[in-house]
Amino acid sequence: DEYVDVVINEMLPVIAGEDLADFIDVFCDKGFFTSEQTERILMAGMKHGLRAKIHANELDHSGGIEVGVKYSALSVDHIEYTSDEDIQLLLQSDTMPTVLPGAAFFLNMPLAPARKMIDAGLPVAFASDYNPGSSPSGNMNLVLAMACIRYKLLPEEAINACTLNSAYAMGVSDTHGSIAVGKAANFIITKPISSYEFIPYSFGNHVIESVYINGELQKHYE
Repeated sequence: DEYVDVVINEMLPVIAGEDLADFIDVFCDKGFFTSEQTERILMAGMKHGLRAKIHANELDHSGGIEVGVKYSALSVDHIEYTSDEDIQLLLQSDTMPTVLPGAAFFLNMPLAPARKMIDAGLPVAFASDYNPGSSPSGNMNLVLAMACIRYKLLPEEAINACTLNSAYAMGVSDTHGSIAVGKAANFIITKPISSYEFIPYSFGNHVIESVYINGELQKHYE
C-alpha cells in the first residue's frame, strides 16, 4: 500500500503533468497488485485523464477482469485464467479481451480460452506483449500463427484480432487497424502466396515484401 501511495501521490502527477502517458495500466494478479489496489490506482489515473487498461489473470483468477469492466478499461490483457462468469461480464461491456501468446509461450503458461470467448460472441485482440521480462519478441507474424495453431482461431479471426481489434484495444480503431477510406494507410504487401491463409500457416517464414506507413513505403524486402 505504501508503494501504491507513491504511485498515486508522486508518480502520477508528474506523468500527467508532463504528458508522458495516454493510459493507466495495472498488473492485477497474484503476487502483484490486488483488485483493491488496482481500483485505487485506476481511479487516480483516470482523474488525471488517463484511460484505464489492465493486465490480469495471467497467474490466477485475480478479480482483474471485474475491475476492468467496472472502470470501462479499454482492454484486459493476458487473461489466461478466464471463467464463464468473466466472459459474461465482458459480453456486457466495451472492454476488449486481449490475448498475449508470446508471454504464455515464454513462461510456459496455460492458454487463454480465446476460442471459447469468440464462440460466446466476444471480440478478441491478440498482441505481442513485447517486453524483456516475459515476452522478448515483438514478432507479430508469430503471434498471428500462434492464434491459429495454438488458440484455434480461423485465419480471418486471427488477422482481425491482430489488426482492428488490437487498434480498438489502444483506442485508435477510428483511424487505424483496417484498410478503409479516411483511415491511416498502414499496410503490408506480401510476396506471392496462395492466399492470406498462408501467412499463419507458414509460421517462421518471411512473406512480407513491402511495408507502408501513412501511404509511404517504409521498407522493401528482396
